[in-house]
Amino acid sequence: MRKDVLKPWETALLLALCLTFLVGLWADGRQRALADGLIRLHVVGASDAPEDQAEKLQARDRVLARLAPLLEDCRTRDDAVDIILEQSDELAALSGGSVTLGTEVYPRRDYADFSLPAGEYLSLRIVLGEGRGANWWCVVFPPLCTEALAEGVDETEAFSALDAKSADLIAGSGREYDLRFRVVDWWGQLKEVLG
Repeated sequence: MRKDVLKPWETALLLALCLTFLVGLWADGRQRALADGLIRLHVVGASDAPEDQAEKLQARDRVLARLAPLLEDCRTRDDAVDIILEQSDELAALSGGSVTLGTEVYPRRDYADFSLPAGEYLSLRIVLGEGRGANWWCVVFPPLCTEALAEGVDETEAFSALDAKSADLIAGSGREYDLRFRVVDWWGQLKEVLG
């Protein structure tokens, strides 16, 4: 009897591992393509005290009011990055906190008209005081923050900065959309857990 023949359960396990790897590669590529078109905004309050949380929201509003007109004509994330970097000192003064632009891992986030899967995103991070308070997150580019949309930015126009597959992934509807979104979100969560 030959010993180099795989048993049925070994073959099934190998096929399951290959399928998981391929699905993971696809999900990772979709999340990266999405992330390559976005800049998240992450504002961290000094503490959870009501006055510090109120200041966090005021700092957010001042930063968004400054950036919205500057970013409205940007067509690419790179253009938006250049503007944000040029404005970083002013953003720090406006917010009263420290300002950095770098990558962060985000959990899944559901907004009114779209959702973002868990994963790593470029992030404009503003930390007030000791940064021990609750967070506030949104998307500063394209301008998908609820406050920006309320001020008249057309969501369809905002999504135009993303490729069609990314826009459909975060704002689409239906069974196929839901499955694709869940796979990308699940993969992002798994990567975060595995470190």
